[in-house]
Amino acid sequence: MKLYSKPGACSTADHIALQWTGQPYEVELLDKDTLKAPAFLAINPAGAVPAIVDGSFVLTQNSAIMGYIADSYPQAGLAGDGSPQQRAEANRWLAFVNSDVHPAFSPLFGPGKFIGDEAQYDAVRDAARKRLRGLFETANRQLADKPWLAGFRSYADPYFYITLRWAAAAKIDLSGLDNLAAFKTRMEADAGVKAVLQAEGLQ
Repeated sequence: MKLYSKPGACSTADHIALQWTGQPYEVELLDKDTLKAPAFLAINPAGAVPAIVDGSFVLTQNSAIMGYIADSYPQAGLAGDGSPQQRAEANRWLAFVNSDVHPAFSPLFGPGKFIGDEAQYDAVRDAARKRLRGLFETANRQLADKPWLAGFRSYADPYFYITLRWAAAAKIDLSGLDNLAAFKTRMEADAGVKAVLQAEGLQ
């Protein structure tokens, strides 16, 4: 199984998930130029990461890739203990990150996609920061009595961790969200996470 990743992008979460399986894999790191090069466009015409190649099978889209990793290596427990309930709980929090938290950053990174008036860009960014604060408060409540989003370590956790890194870079106010801070500390103490950050030059 080979992962195509861009350091610090959401694909880094898939890299962590693969590392957590304890199984062999390959990773190729891309940058803004190689993302648009013919070699990668042949794999994903959208020119976006992540992408997985497993033999003749090619898969894109983060949530689909996370599920594929979990199903390929069930012994890693990334979707829980195999019960429908635990898989649903892992999927609930993967969906929260993929569908709510991740897209909420878009107005920060590209306000021009949402409004044409450059004078309103700061207002768009402020609205995004407010929405993100609310979403992170939801996660902080979820982590009040458990170490991981789903209650067990799942594929939702590395993806959420990456959004916390984005939040720090974007100066999102996470003050007082102590459970998030503890979660981030746990992730950064994890040997697999450390290995991925080193491999992607993110330490």
